[in-house]
Parts: sequence; structure tokens; C-alpha cells
Amino acid sequence: LDLVSDYRSVPMRMQDVPAEDPLTYAMIQRGDTTGVIHIESRAQMAMLPRLKPRNFYDLVIEVAIVRPGPIQGGMVHPYLRRRQGLEPVAYPSAAVRQVLERTLGVPIFQEQVMQLAVVAAGFTPGQADQLRRSMAAWRRKGGLWKFQQPLVDGMRTRGYPEEFAQQIFRQIQGFGEYGFPESHSASFALLVYVSAWLKCQEPAAFCTALLNSQPMGFYAPSQLVQDARRHGVEVRPADVLASEWDCTLEPGGSSGEEIHSSLLSPHSSLLPTQAAPAVRLGLRMVKGLSQAGAERIVAARCDAPFTGVDNFARRASLDKRDLECLAAAGALASLAGHRHEAFWQVSGIEALPPVLEDTVIDETPVALPSPTEGENLVADYATLGLTLGRHPLALLRPRLSRMRLLTAEQLNRLAHGRIARTAGIVTCRQHPDTASGVTFVTIEDETGCVNVVVWLALAQRQRRELLASRLMGIAGTIEREGMVVHLVAGRLFDYTSLLGRLGTRSRDFH
Repeated sequence: LDLVSDYRSVPMRMQDVPAEDPLTYAMIQRGDTTGVIHIESRAQMAMLPRLKPRNFYDLVIEVAIVRPGPIQGGMVHPYLRRRQGLEPVAYPSAAVRQVLERTLGVPIFQEQVMQLAVVAAGFTPGQADQLRRSMAAWRRKGGLWKFQQPLVDGMRTRGYPEEFAQQIFRQIQGFGEYGFPESHSASFALLVYVSAWLKCQEPAAFCTALLNSQPMGFYAPSQLVQDARRHGVEVRPADVLASEWDCTLEPGGSSGEEIHSSLLSPHSSLLPTQAAPAVRLGLRMVKGLSQAGAERIVAARCDAPFTGVDNFARRASLDKRDLECLAAAGALASLAGHRHEAFWQVSGIEALPPVLEDTVIDETPVALPSPTEGENLVADYATLGLTLGRHPLALLRPRLSRMRLLTAEQLNRLAHGRIARTAGIVTCRQHPDTASGVTFVTIEDETGCVNVVVWLALAQRQRRELLASRLMGIAGTIEREGMVVHLVAGRLFDYTSLLGRLGTRSRDFH
């Protein structure tokens, strides 16, 4: 919000974010939520296209339902079926309807369970509060059993079927695995909406803020930058002539303006004529660079422009380590040229006595070969953790195509049940307790991401490939439900060795 305020010269606070923006909800419904707090996990991204939140209260439910409690209590699928019109919504009494109508007959929040205990089982408010305390004792489910018989007996006495009573208790047991109060979920949902609005309407500021907050969240800087660029955000390299310590916003080009204007909703307070900003990577992204050194660079630059690497190093009082880190990261390109030339010039800098500090020493420039695209890419990841060049798999694509490996874009268009093979860089491995031994893997290539499901038996059989592969190949079966696509793995392959070829002097990676 501060970044937006500074760039737009219009104060922007949480309360200034327009409510119920249709474009923001359309983005959420696609599961396009990389970096959005509370709905950026694999489970949330898979749920969003199914639940299709259309308003704020839908987000309140979304935040609460993808939790161990509702999952273990068997509440998720009944709610989705009812929301999609595949299952009728029925209530055993008007009192129960009053408690559960807003969640289609499924108890999702702790408050609803307490209300049910009172209206359907005859609990006193004090007993209901004891039940709440037992539910809130996360992972200590033993305390819930003492409520089973009173709950079931109370419901039977009031004419409710035994099956309904037992179902309610099973759902209460699920809350022992961590369920949400409604007020808690509503507070989270506000952060979800504001974050999602920023990602949709101000993607450059959103990316910049996440980069400045690292390490945090599910995603590394490389994934955040890749996602921003796929959404049309221009990202500029770290540069000693332009970068601050933090990542910042700079005026963007016309292409960015067109993209931003197309994203603006009728409810947006921003003017379509304002150009979309570009992201300037900060010096904080350069691995090994000291913050004190970076701050001296910025201060010296404010006094007068740098005239060369020697002048830069002397005025910023940088030591050898900081200079080498900047050269290796390509942050001296504006002063010294490509990485090889920058490193050569940095290596020749010596501490001169004060009487010779301003002496100009003429040396014949050395014509060093520029790095190959692959060498630059490898160096980017080593020194910045990301690249602004082509994706590594774009360079390897001819080889991968000959191996008959589909891109993420091709795979995500396949029909349910198709057999497919693909490969990508592993960006995420998740092994949630609620998944019965399933491991969820996300892989990325130059066209997008693939969500992979690895069942326990395969994970045990191919443990090394699952845990050690940086570039993973998968042969499996497409599982599609609407917009949600998974590749259920049948076999895993470790293709990490192919990445090593990118750093060779050869310009042919094929």
C-alpha cells in the first residue's frame, strides 16, 4: 500500500481498496493466487476453481474450509456438492436451518457447532463453551469423547435421527484437528481480499513488496518474479546506477500501461491513464552483498554520477568481497559491461595511497568473450536466486521435445484420463498430515506450472527421485475436474543432470 501511495501520489490504505471488485474475484476463481496470503497453497489453489468465491463471505468460508478440521470431519465435499447444485440442501429442523443455512447445512465454524449443541442437543451455554474449549485444544482430541454421548442422546431425545447426531459428532472430532471460529476466518478473509486486489490491480507493487519481505511464504523470489512477468509486469535488473537496497517501482513503458489499463475494474480508484510501474530489483537481491555497502553506494550516487568502476569502488568505499558480489550478479553492467569484463575490472582495483587516488591510469582494455546465455542463466541463479533471462527449460526445450516431454501449457489442456509425460523444475513439495501419505509436487517450465500427485507407494519406491530431483520428469495420468488439473504420477525421473549443461561454454544445449 505504501508503494502504491508513493507511485500514484494518492494515499492508499486498506479502507481505500474498493470492495467486491469483479476482476479480483475472477482472478481468485482461476486459482491465480501465487503470493496471496492464506490462499496460495496447493490445496487452496485447487479449491478456488471449485468453490468459485463470488463475494467476501465466500472468502470467509474458503479460508476456513481448507483446514485440517473440516477436511478430517468430512465437511468439504458435501459443501462443494451443495454449492454446485449436485446435492440437495436439507435441514432436519427450522432451528438447525437457522444455524447452518449460511453454510448450506454444513457446520464449518466453531460457533455453529456450539449453536447446534444448544438448539439440537439441549446443551446449556456453559456446556457449549466447554465443548468449544475442547475443540480449541488443537490435536488433543481425547477431551471431545466425553461430549459424544450427551450430544447424541440430546439430539435423539429431540427427535433428530441417530445418523445426523453421529455425523455432527464426527464433524466435531474434525475440529479437534484445527477448525476456525467465524470471526477469525473473517479477519483472515479481509487480508486475502486486499492482497488479491493488489495482485490483480497493482501487480508490480505486489511483487515488489513480497520480494522485500523475503524470506516468507510458499514461494521463492524466482517464482514470484516468474509469476509477475507472466502477468505482464516489467522487472528490471539490479544495477548500481539505479537500484536502492530494497526493490522499488519505476515508471514503466507503454506496454505495461496497456496491460494495467486492461486490468482496471470499474470500481478501481486508479486512473487508466497512469502508466503501470516496473519493478527494479534492489541490491538486497545480490547474494553476499553487505547492506552497509549497498547504502554507501546509494549515498555516493546521490552526490554525483559514477564515472567508472574505479571511481565507483573508491567513492562507495567497497571492499573486494562486495565488488566481486556485484560483478558476479551483473549489477555493474552499466559501468563495466558483461560479467566477465566487470569481474576483470574489479580484480584490478587496488588500494592506492591518497596522493595517487585521483591519478588516471591508462590501461589497454582486455577483450573478454561475453558469457553464453546458459552461463548468464546459471550465474543469475547463483548470485541472485532468479533470472530475468529466458527460463532454463526454454533453453533445454529442443532436447525435452525430442524426449517427447510436454510443456505445462500443453499438459494442462489434456482431457481427463490421458497418459502424459512432462518435466519441470521443482518449486514446491508438500506432504500434509491430512493427505494420507500423498506428496504434492509443483513443477515449473517456461510456459507455467504442473501440479503433481505422488501416492505413498510410489513415494516409497522412488524416494530419491522424489526428494533429490531439481529437474523432475513425470509419467502419469491426467486427472481433471473443471479448471483443476493434476498429473497423477506413475513414475518419476531425475533429469537434474541436464541443468548442468547450461553452464558450459557450448552455445548449443540441444
